[in-house]
Amino acid sequence: MTALSQRGPDCEFDGIAGPALRAAGVRPVAWAEDLGSVGLVEAIGSLPKHLALLRTLKRRFRKYPYDAVLLVDYPGFHLRVAAAAAAAGIPVLYYIPPQIWAWGEWRLERLQSVVSRLAVTLPFERDYYRDRGVACSYVGHPLLDRAAIPAQPVARTALDIPHDRVTLGLFPGSRASEVARLWPHFRDAANELAAEYPELAVVVAAIEGLEYPGSNAFKVVTDAAELVMAASTAAICKSGTITLEAALYDTPHAIAYALHPVTAALARRLARVDHIGLGNILADDPAVPEFLQGALTKGALAKSVAPLLDGASPETYRQQEMFADVRAKLGGPGAADRVAAMTMELAA
Repeated sequence: MTALSQRGPDCEFDGIAGPALRAAGVRPVAWAEDLGSVGLVEAIGSLPKHLALLRTLKRRFRKYPYDAVLLVDYPGFHLRVAAAAAAAGIPVLYYIPPQIWAWGEWRLERLQSVVSRLAVTLPFERDYYRDRGVACSYVGHPLLDRAAIPAQPVARTALDIPHDRVTLGLFPGSRASEVARLWPHFRDAANELAAEYPELAVVVAAIEGLEYPGSNAFKVVTDAAELVMAASTAAICKSGTITLEAALYDTPHAIAYALHPVTAALARRLARVDHIGLGNILADDPAVPEFLQGALTKGALAKSVAPLLDGASPETYRQQEMFADVRAKLGGPGAADRVAAMTMELAA
């Protein structure tokens, strides 16, 4: 939105907006934090809200002369929004589109029919979509547009962590359902490591309003995940973008995730990739251990993270070698400006 405003100072924005977008001036059609869910079973409870919002958007697309619709991620809902916009004659740019190369290739036909253009953030995605007849541009990853990564001493000073303490960062997610399912495993693994390393500092990257029971012995930091990552010697991360962020920060980590058993069973049948960590996928190297569903136990997590607390261990060195490869493949910053340029072209 900032990049679009710089290109067109008179641009106005309506949208499904979280706190940052609302603060930046987006007129909210809906609040993003009221909608988030992951997985088929998990999404059922939010279905009435989504259907009502989709009806609202269809009416708005017919009523107002929007110049373009910009969609970001969230494919289960946004593909339906794209279809509604296309039916109203509004061009659609999909930024961070469905990862159908991983699972869900049945969505390809829908993408081809309702999306004007894709903006992808992983380098191999451009050829994947273009080979399948979808107009697509590689724009780089938005994480690279962030401010400079703070040095570890700076981050530890900001978080009031002694500079000489080995520090474990916990990143259990941003959605209530994720935290409820993952937090007990993260907490118990951290407690097991703290029993073995009494001087270990454990820091939780927390979200305002969510609960982290049993965290009294940890430092709980709200809405400052970047500082926590920069301060950490090693980390335990839920799957998703945070794993790529760990690679950019050069922070060794283990990955954990769990879904509702029914959703997990469906995912196993549909998955077309061997890894879930973005670094592992980009480098085609399972250097970062992954623990899913039944394999996610406190003992397994603790055992995998223990050598990463030693900055000179072979496990740490192997991960950091892989991180260097990932950073080289991602290139430099500028994703936001490239997406803004594509949006203006479609809106012209």
